[in-house]
Amino acid sequence: MSGRAVVLLSGGLDSATCLAWARAEGFACATLAIDYGQRHRVELAAARRVAAALGVTDHREVTLDLRAIGGSALTSDVAVPKGRDAAQMAEGVPVTYVPARNAVFLALALGLAETLGAADLVAGMNALDYSGYPDCRPEFVHAFEALAAVATKAGTEGTRFRVHTPLMALDKAGIIRLGLSLGVDYALTHSCYDPASDGAACGACDACLLRKKGFREAGVADPTRY
Repeated sequence: MSGRAVVLLSGGLDSATCLAWARAEGFACATLAIDYGQRHRVELAAARRVAAALGVTDHREVTLDLRAIGGSALTSDVAVPKGRDAAQMAEGVPVTYVPARNAVFLALALGLAETLGAADLVAGMNALDYSGYPDCRPEFVHAFEALAAVATKAGTEGTRFRVHTPLMALDKAGIIRLGLSLGVDYALTHSCYDPASDGAACGACDACLLRKKGFREAGVADPTRY
């Protein structure tokens, strides 16, 4: 693959791996981070670090206030769940789900792609971890590609937009192994949903527990500051 791509970059483990994958595939990458009022806003600084470390020269941030909508532990005063086991994480859609977030984020990435003349979007959706998130499934990705074909000037003129989700079928250990093979420095990334004021990860939210499990199963030291 080659050409230009827009990579959604949150600053987390998954999106950092996606960026490294896209670069390895030969894409010239523009990265997009979203400041949406998330309680773990520290991830925006991580996104800037990751973009710089992986040689991105076009990194952008878009600000929108999803706290005005709420409905999630990440965008309201609802408590972030802590200490849940795998069975509990697999039960239904967790309160950390942000309503329609990936649809909104991909729409922004699509707008940037059309502006840049790019046809490829890259995102870190994963159907194994957090399988309860409806906007992390292949069905959503395929539906969005169909939307892009009819919702944009470029699409109606024949551009075939594609949403690449290279992590869709990988578990966290597999994602970490892939990233390490591509030179990702995971010490630069941030995953925690409820970090301390100094940015340290809580170690107990679902994101932290999945991250810890991934490094443990990959047999790699976890560089996270808890």
